Amino acid sequence: MALNKQALKQGIIDLLQDMLTKTDNSIEEYAERLASLIDAFVKSGEVTVRAGITLQAGTYAGATTSEGKGTIN
Repeated sequence: MALNKQALKQGIIDLLQDMLTKTDNSIEEYAERLASLIDAFVKSGEVTVRAGITLQAGTYAGATTSEGKGTIN
C-alpha cells in the first residue's frame, strides 16, 4: 500500500488544533503524539522486493525466485 500523505497531514492538523485548545503547554505531549503519527505513517508503507536478488547464507547460495512483500517494524 502506498503511504497516505494526506492522512498524515490531516493527523498533524488535528493534533495542532487539539493542542491549541489546551490550557497547559505540553511540549512533551505534542512531541509524543507527533512521533506516533509519523511512526504509524512509516509503518503503513509496504516494501516490495524484486525477484532475482542474490542470496548468500553460509554455504548456501541462490537467488529469490519471486517478488516478495514485507512490512516496516
